[in-house]
Amino acid sequence: MTEQPVISHIEPVIPVTDIVGSVHYWQDVLGFPNHWFWGEPPVHAGISWHGAFVQFSKVDDRSKVGTGSWFWIRVQHIDELYRIHKERKAEIVTELQHRPWGFDEYCVKDINGYYIIFSGNMADRKKSGTFPNNIRIVERKPTLDEFIEIRKSVGWFRPDERENLVNQLNIPVYGVVAEDTSTGEAIGCALVMSDNASFYYVKDVMVKKEWQAKRIGAALMSTLSAWIDANGVPNSLVGLYTGDGLENFYKQFGFSKSFGMVKTIKS
Repeated sequence: MTEQPVISHIEPVIPVTDIVGSVHYWQDVLGFPNHWFWGEPPVHAGISWHGAFVQFSKVDDRSKVGTGSWFWIRVQHIDELYRIHKERKAEIVTELQHRPWGFDEYCVKDINGYYIIFSGNMADRKKSGTFPNNIRIVERKPTLDEFIEIRKSVGWFRPDERENLVNQLNIPVYGVVAEDTSTGEAIGCALVMSDNASFYYVKDVMVKKEWQAKRIGAALMSTLSAWIDANGVPNSLVGLYTGDGLENFYKQFGFSKSFGMVKTIKS
């Protein structure tokens, strides 16, 4: 059988007169975290953020730069990105507004004169409620009883695994717990395992059912991600497994799709 081609993404290649300056602008102002350079001094470069990629190619003729080129980038939580771009003084030529074709959009003009339209749906963010005032995120691992109660709530607990859970709580190098300050109850948690050399594994990101869709999971992941960024070994990999429908949730913390293989040991 002939194997079928698989297309992963498309990357525009745009002419610029200043390679380094263009990369810095797309990183420092527009927020794209990843980059690469080619050549010394650089004559080609690229930036990326999740599934969006742009390449830059150096030209000496200024007339070839910024002439009629537009980019349309789809975004989740567009209101938050819009706030960031305003805070970083990006040149916003069209304010965030709902468009007749069903998207909320705004347009930025970059330092080369290219126009970038960021498009999304502010309703995406409103699906989650506001973060409760009585919830705090504490940097600690849950106790065994707390861990079991959270797992019961999300349907992950089996009565025969209690002893195994003791071992699971001894292994993580870091943990965060969401606590209800009015009752002292642990209503969510997230853990990090590591070999302390080259790999970190995020697991057991859980929020009790009655507390879900209130930004608590995002607060747990935000605190956990900040710890990894501050304490992780440089150039280490950080991995996790997630179910269908949660990909975009983890993307906001810098995670992206990657090829991998998995095997389950049968009981």
